[in-house]
Formats: sequence, C-alpha cells, structure tokens
Amino acid sequence: MLKDEDRIFTNLYGMHDRTLAGAKKRGHWDGTAGIIAKGRDWIIDEMKASGLRGRGGAGFPTGLKWSFMPKESDGRPAYLVINADESEPATCKDREIMRHDPHTLIEGALIASFAMNAHASYIYIRGEYIREREALQAAIDECYDAGLLGKNAAGSGWDFDLYLHHGAGAYICGEETALLESLEGKKGMPRMKPPFPAGSGLYGCPTTVNNVESIAVAPTILRRGATWFSGFGRKNNAGTKLMALTGHVNTPSVFEEEMSLSVREIIEKHGGGIRGGWDNLKAIIPGGASCPVLPKDKLEDAIFDFDWMRENKSSFGTGCMIVMDNSVDVVKAVWRLSSFFKHESCGQCTPCREGTGWMMRVMNRLVTGEAEVEEIDMLLDVTKQVEGHTICALGDAAAWPIQGLIRHFREEIEDRIKAKKTGRMGAMAAE
Repeated sequence: MLKDEDRIFTNLYGMHDRTLAGAKKRGHWDGTAGIIAKGRDWIIDEMKASGLRGRGGAGFPTGLKWSFMPKESDGRPAYLVINADESEPATCKDREIMRHDPHTLIEGALIASFAMNAHASYIYIRGEYIREREALQAAIDECYDAGLLGKNAAGSGWDFDLYLHHGAGAYICGEETALLESLEGKKGMPRMKPPFPAGSGLYGCPTTVNNVESIAVAPTILRRGATWFSGFGRKNNAGTKLMALTGHVNTPSVFEEEMSLSVREIIEKHGGGIRGGWDNLKAIIPGGASCPVLPKDKLEDAIFDFDWMRENKSSFGTGCMIVMDNSVDVVKAVWRLSSFFKHESCGQCTPCREGTGWMMRVMNRLVTGEAEVEEIDMLLDVTKQVEGHTICALGDAAAWPIQGLIRHFREEIEDRIKAKKTGRMGAMAAE
C-alpha cells in the first residue's frame, strides 16, 4: 500500500490550499528551472527509465512517445496538447487533478513542452467541466502573474505559453486526432494515421497528445528520480496511479495507489468492500466503459494493472473500476453501453456507423429475451467485423463490452431467451 510521503497528488480531495502558494508549500514548482537546465535528453531518458505508461487508457510508454518528436525544428513550431476530455464513462480522476491540484499539471506542461521543443501547449478540457475549467484557468493566471509561464518561464530561459480550450461535450474528441481536429475548429472526427501527430499534428506541425495524469506526474518523477517511481508495481506496470471505484462498493472513491495490487485488496481497502460482502460481487468493468466485463470467478486473484488485464482478455484502461453486485442485470448494463457508443459514433467509418446501431438493437432484443439463441453468435460475429476495421478505437470500444458479455455470461443470455419462449419471463429481470 502506498505511503503518504510517496503520493504525487497531495491535494486530491481539496482539503488544502489549491493556489500557487499552497502548491509551493507542498513541494510543487520546486527547482523547476534546475530540471529544465538538465536538458531535453536527460528528461526524456529519465521518463523512459521511470516506466511511466500513458494514463489515458492505452498505456503507451510516455518517455518513448516524447522521444518521437523531431530533435531539430524544420521551421514548423511543435506543440504539446493535453487531453483533458475525460469522457470515458465512470472515469473521473483527471477531474480531481484540475479541480484541486492544478499546479501539478501546469508545471508538468512546462517541463514536457521543453523536452519536446514546444513553446506552446493546449489543454483541451471536456465541455461539461465548467468548475474545473475555472479552477485551472485561475491557476494558469496565477502562474503568468508569478512569471512561471510566458517569457523565460520559471526563470528557465524557455519561453512557454499555455492555453485552455473548452470542448463541447463530444466523446469522440477524447481520441487524439479527433481532439486535434476539434482544436483547429473543425468537426471532431478522427484522422487517418499515418501521418502520426508527432510528424503532422496540430496545424500540420509536430504534436504530442498526452493525458492529464501522464503530464501531471512528470515533475515529481523528475525530482524524485526514475528509480523511485519504477519501484512501485510490477515490471512494465510501474508507478503510482490515480484510480477510482464506482458502483456497488460501500465507499466509492478516487485515490492514488501503487500499480499491481490485487483487485480484491483495492475494493476492500478503498471501496469499503462490496455492498453485501465479497460473495455478492457479480462482475467488474476494470477501467471505463470500453473494457470487457470480468465476472467474479476471474477476480479471486486478479491483479489490477495493464498486463494482467490484457492477459485475461480485458483492459486496465483508465484504472477507474465499475463494480456490479448480483442485483445488476448485466445484459442490460452492456446494452446501455452499446447505446452510448452508438450515440457517440462520429459516423465516418461504415463498420462503426452501421455496426454500433446494429449491435445496440440486437442487444435490446437480448435484454427482453425476444431474440433467437442463434443471434448470440451472429452478434459476436458482427463485433468481430467492427473491431479493428475503423480509423479510431471507438468501433473496438463498442465491440469489446459485448464480446466480454458473451464470453462470460452466455448462459444468462440463453436462459433469458428460453424463459421468454416458455412464458417464464415474469421471474426474470426484464420487466
């Protein structure tokens, strides 16, 4: 379990002063110019050595991503774009950083931008985050007033400007290239890759898009050293991480914890246990709505990190877990996610545009039991035709929850269809 002195986010719950003065008291903005003075290569090597993997869901190594940016400018400016869109259902960790600990993000933006040769950075914040935007803008204003942003930022000799841009509430704009399109004032639709953003991103210039948490942890990692950070968690799953529990736990919460603890330990310690005890657990969705569901029998010795979840045909995602007890109609829960993804599809790719609606309608019939048993395999087949055949991962995100449902709860779906046919539906949860 993580000790208090090892926490990066020291004001996660807003109990302390979130202003610049408060942040400095807690050790932020300490020797920032000194970190920058060590140079780009040192910063990127240290980030690589720390083992930090992207905290937005995909888990791509952060230091490696930074190293893709061109070393020498060809005349085009470079940009860091921070993805604060956080629209993944059940995910609310970045929100706490922006509300209560915004200076971690601002300092991280300065250091990361310097490492990537960028004089400007944009934070693209979710449309629904009104108060978070106010808190973050107030913190940015404070930093400009104190000389930590702008010309010769924090006395480092590096000129750096930070802009906050408000989205309009579209889930698809959390995908990095759709975010760039939206930031340029166009419709939020994902771009074909290649070219990748590091070659041609915002305004056709070299760009890196990183999650809020990935950037906000950087200053502390660089201050305390890569070996300190990589000492937490298993190999390839290093560090501390903001996680969250929602659903049928006694104390839903957002918390900072080390990687690679067991799922049960996290639920018992931070969630106060399952409502009605561990035996009342039915399933979890590990890290946001696009991660395949895992049933209780898979969770007895489950490890909460990227690799274990991938090995067990799910995904760690954002680390924000949805916990479901036995009162949940799991078929209906997955139908609800299907309707969400159908609503949020941008419609650019045919498999996703047509497939998400098709999957939702079949799921609807499975919920009421009005389908044929053969439709289960037909639905699985359709998810395979959507998965991997679209420009961005929204098609995959729509397919995976259904694949997880069929993988683990096929009997429940079949029982419902049989019960409907024999008129025993009254006892089922389909009313």
